[in-house]
Amino acid sequence: MIDSKRRAVAWWLIAGIIMIVIEFIMGGVTRLTGSGLSITEWKPIMGFIPPLNEADWNKAFDGYKNIAQYKYVNSHFTLPDFKFIFYWEWAHRLWARMLGVVFAIGFVYFFVKKYFDKGMVRPFIILFILGGLQGFVGWKMVASGLNDTDLYVKHTWLAAHFLSAITLMCYTLWFALVLLIPADRRVAAPAMVRQLVAIILLTYVQLAYGAFMAGTHASRAVHTWPRIADEWVPGTLGSESMVTNVMNIQFVHRTLAYLLLIIIVVWYVWAGKAARRMGSVLLHKARRWPFVIVMLQVVLGVVTLISASQIVFGTFGFYETLAEIHQLVGMFLVMALVANLYIISKKK
Repeated sequence: MIDSKRRAVAWWLIAGIIMIVIEFIMGGVTRLTGSGLSITEWKPIMGFIPPLNEADWNKAFDGYKNIAQYKYVNSHFTLPDFKFIFYWEWAHRLWARMLGVVFAIGFVYFFVKKYFDKGMVRPFIILFILGGLQGFVGWKMVASGLNDTDLYVKHTWLAAHFLSAITLMCYTLWFALVLLIPADRRVAAPAMVRQLVAIILLTYVQLAYGAFMAGTHASRAVHTWPRIADEWVPGTLGSESMVTNVMNIQFVHRTLAYLLLIIIVVWYVWAGKAARRMGSVLLHKARRWPFVIVMLQVVLGVVTLISASQIVFGTFGFYETLAEIHQLVGMFLVMALVANLYIISKKK
């Protein structure tokens, strides 16, 4: 049985996961509305206060006017246009600060009430480190686009920011599962653990390439399926970078999607057999989530790509909505895989 104190801490952690999910959504909207470079100063403490008067707004706008994105993409912007993108980025950062506040207040409350045991000390230290790292990586991502040459943030930093947030969320989920699921409901399956770890690592690579797709705007360049601009294998594959060339990025992203679909379907079958053999009702139910989510994700990826032909610059339309959902479902896929990993990783 799980005592009430551990359960309370677990649900607090789950509340944090929900807040991270909302932060993902806000971050996606911020990127898709082109708002991410609107705040050109990093003020971790005082940054929660937006400009309060016309002079402050003009100062913030002047900072934006110094970067390439304004000069070459948004030079037509008036102050009201700037305020629109500013408030999206500000809300994104404000929610991240609120997440930190909720975590800090909860930590102090549970510490004073003596809800923590010794086994929780190290996970909380790791959570603090991961949270701080996420903020640092986020600013490095923004800073990569605050210059006179780049129109957007570096896609490699965008991927780092995305994956560090995924890692924070998954570790929080793991910690919550430790507190919620009794040991007698878990099973020991070392071989399956190795398989699932490999699948999760492959999913991380796939998510990185998804971020590369977003950061390089690869879907705008080529939005045909099943071929990539009338080619099954792009001619650039052997001669251009696998990290910067949009054709190669698309090819890798698509190939990994098909590969993950096959692997997760196979793992679903294996996990079903193992669940019956070990009599694990929990594994039998949990294995379904990655199976369902990966199929949904592949369909979403194809539809999102094809709909890129409908992009209207400066508007948040059908493509942007699908892209946001595609990102969100990818995040749920990782969480589903991690939850299954927890269930099968009981120590003998």
